[in-house]
Amino acid sequence: MIFSRKRAAGRHARDERASEAPETVEGAEPTPARGPYDVTEAPDGVQRLDLGSLQIPAVPDVEVRVQADQQGVIQQVVLVHGQSALQLGVFAAPRSEGIWDEVREEIRQSLFTDGAAAQEVLGEYGPELHARVRTEDGLTDLRFVGVDGPRWMVRAVYQGAAATDPAAAGPLAVCLDGLVVDRGAEAKPVREPLPLRLPREMGEQAEQAGQAEQAGIASAPGAR
Repeated sequence: MIFSRKRAAGRHARDERASEAPETVEGAEPTPARGPYDVTEAPDGVQRLDLGSLQIPAVPDVEVRVQADQQGVIQQVVLVHGQSALQLGVFAAPRSEGIWDEVREEIRQSLFTDGAAAQEVLGEYGPELHARVRTEDGLTDLRFVGVDGPRWMVRAVYQGAAATDPAAAGPLAVCLDGLVVDRGAEAKPVREPLPLRLPREMGEQAEQAGQAEQAGIASAPGAR
């Protein structure tokens, strides 16, 4: 079951961006100039789509496509703008260190096994991977970006024009910059996906759609 909503009008680079942050009250922790933010440091006054562990800022002309089951548990989040897309995932990480370096190497090895070479490039958030893979639709360019936060890691995968030209990411990059992660206090195994759920109104739509689908199957001719 797929829902789509069009929005209306990391740590690798966190230190560099912190120097750009506005001045704060003496003794208070400075708010990073740009995210992804931990929920404890996110700026107020921003409209966001709350998906549980991820909160996605409302950016004009960016469509949020969410694939969820009938219980409202989200399996996939993809943001779309024009001919580019950005797939988002968020995972548990240890308190002491980030995991993107290790995850990035595993992605590289997986791509190599599938016959695709990946090039490591220094991007805005630090090292990222660029690759061209073969899909049912032909060759597709991908750009893997990772951001380590406090006990979490965001993995972002650009497709389309934004995969080969970071400047083309435009509003999608704005969404990544404004992303908020709510890790929660519950202990979780490292790399376990953090839970994502539909907002209440969307969850109710999913439940109603599931009930209607079940009713349609039960009333079909010959159904038992």
